[in-house]
Amino acid sequence: MTEVMITCAVTGAGDTADKSPHVPVTPQQIALSAIEAARAGATTVHLHVRDPATGLNARAPELYREAVNRIRDSGVDVVLNITAGMGGILHRPFDDPNQDGPRSDLVASEERFCHIVELLPEICTIDCGTMNFGAENVVVNRPRDLAWMARKAQELGVKPELECFDMGQVGHALDLIKAGLIASPPLFQFVLGAAGGAPATPESMIALRNMLPADAHWAAFGISRHAFPMVAQAALLGGWVRTGLEDNLYLRRGQLATNAQLVEKTVQILDSLDFQPMKPATARRLLSLRQPG
Repeated sequence: MTEVMITCAVTGAGDTADKSPHVPVTPQQIALSAIEAARAGATTVHLHVRDPATGLNARAPELYREAVNRIRDSGVDVVLNITAGMGGILHRPFDDPNQDGPRSDLVASEERFCHIVELLPEICTIDCGTMNFGAENVVVNRPRDLAWMARKAQELGVKPELECFDMGQVGHALDLIKAGLIASPPLFQFVLGAAGGAPATPESMIALRNMLPADAHWAAFGISRHAFPMVAQAALLGGWVRTGLEDNLYLRRGQLATNAQLVEKTVQILDSLDFQPMKPATARRLLSLRQPG
């Protein structure tokens, strides 16, 4: 059976902590949920952190440090993928477009990357473009910032996961490859169904896949109700998959899920199509990843 890498995006940065009791907030909760997802069949866990007091998105290095150390100390074998996406939110209220709103989070690339430098995960996610995000927010990723982060990841020996929400962002990622800033084989992640991005359709996935260089590995996922259909679609088109509470809170209509349950259902879908979960050791070999630790 063909092996498919399953990434579990454990918590994300959205305002979802009050929408489900299963969304992990503290570093201890995030680590435990990641460990449970790995035991359920996830090859990789994708990590954000949250402010333990508010449940809102955060990027404090000490929060990442505690979550990562708990996962590593557990003895569970899983590939660690840590976001470098936080620090790019520009919030402008309608009544004064020249004034930054309270949720703006723009910082220099160095600050966005400091937890990657310290913790040296096997993979870090780089969002490959600027886009609208909700009614008042723009997520800002300038080409110069993308180049800085790609170059720094290359120096550290950390594999960038090139996260793309549309075809233009794939173009930015291809520019990084042409500039020699992304080592072969490149790893792409397509986000489908997010407001302002490509829709969660087979046509979108095929178009994005067809832009990639021959040596690329790619994965895709759908937001919310598109999550499980896109699992099947990605596997059938030769890609890998992602699931998790960052993307979707429900196991089925009306039933809130845990990360482990989302992974278990993803494994079931893949099994029904004659695919099986990829082992972390296989992913490390295929992606030429640094050794964990």
